[in-house]
Amino acid sequence: MLLRFFKGTGPAVIFLISVTLIAVWTGAFIKLKDHFSLYFDLDPMPLYGVLSKIIGTNPFPGLIFTLVLVSFMAFLTVNMNTSLFFINERTFLPGLFYILLSGLFPQYQLMNPAIIAAVFLMLAIRQIMEAYRIQGTAYSFFDAGILIGTGSLFYANLIWFGLIVIIGIALLRTGNLKEIAISFIGLVTPFILTFGIYYVLGKDLRDLQTLVEYNLFGKLTSYAFTRITIVTLVFFGLVTLVGIVYIFMLQNTKKIKARKTFSLLFWIFLISMGVYFILHSVSVEIIWIAGIPVSYFLAHFFVYVKKKIVPEIIFSVLFALVLIMQIWYLK
Repeated sequence: MLLRFFKGTGPAVIFLISVTLIAVWTGAFIKLKDHFSLYFDLDPMPLYGVLSKIIGTNPFPGLIFTLVLVSFMAFLTVNMNTSLFFINERTFLPGLFYILLSGLFPQYQLMNPAIIAAVFLMLAIRQIMEAYRIQGTAYSFFDAGILIGTGSLFYANLIWFGLIVIIGIALLRTGNLKEIAISFIGLVTPFILTFGIYYVLGKDLRDLQTLVEYNLFGKLTSYAFTRITIVTLVFFGLVTLVGIVYIFMLQNTKKIKARKTFSLLFWIFLISMGVYFILHSVSVEIIWIAGIPVSYFLAHFFVYVKKKIVPEIIFSVLFALVLIMQIWYLK
């Protein structure tokens, strides 16, 4: 019954998703006094450093800001499917799953640059897919590069997702070298401007270079996974893999644009996993970015799976595990 209700599109569904958002984030407000600094608070990227100074040291405004961004991301995930229609059904499930995924690591439910970077990545994905069947040079790839480059000035490791612009060109176009060039120019432009501003202000450019290198390759303290976190991640991971397999099984039944959209999302998922396991500078905050494709994989699975009882049970377990993690965090 729970899945059947959330698969609807009425006002009641929006209301219950809002209630879910509050339930998932209530613990963050209750534990506000236990707020602690993460590595990106100590040596932040330039734009994140400016934003942190504007918001101040009080964690409450930062938490409100983050909650607004999560709500906005939930809206964007739903809106992108409504616009591109690659799931082929209007549904609020992508937004719901992004909210649930935001609760997997309660300690990271605070202001951080990865959620800001996720917004820029979502907007970049939209720009990439706008290039589909455009005649002539698609300058939206330049826009996508600009967005990812700007997001990298908040969260440095978003720069690796510049690869999806090139992948998007390979998926959607015929190998236009001009589009590859303008996408690269777009990607580096925010950094060139930042270095230029540092130079004009008389700041040491080597300090900026060191800051970027630290955020890209510095070694972080490993995240301590609890048993409930491991169980939840394994369950989410297994359902996600099933969702990916389900997409591949239905590839031939989808329109070309839908197939290419899912292919782009799959590459984002692979890059997310790659940077997490390869780079020491990436921790579980990558969930904000990896949550984008995972939300769509899960939503597609639950929309199209034909069985009734098993999907209901799986969905209810996913829902319950996130809520249990929040309760566990409050103990």
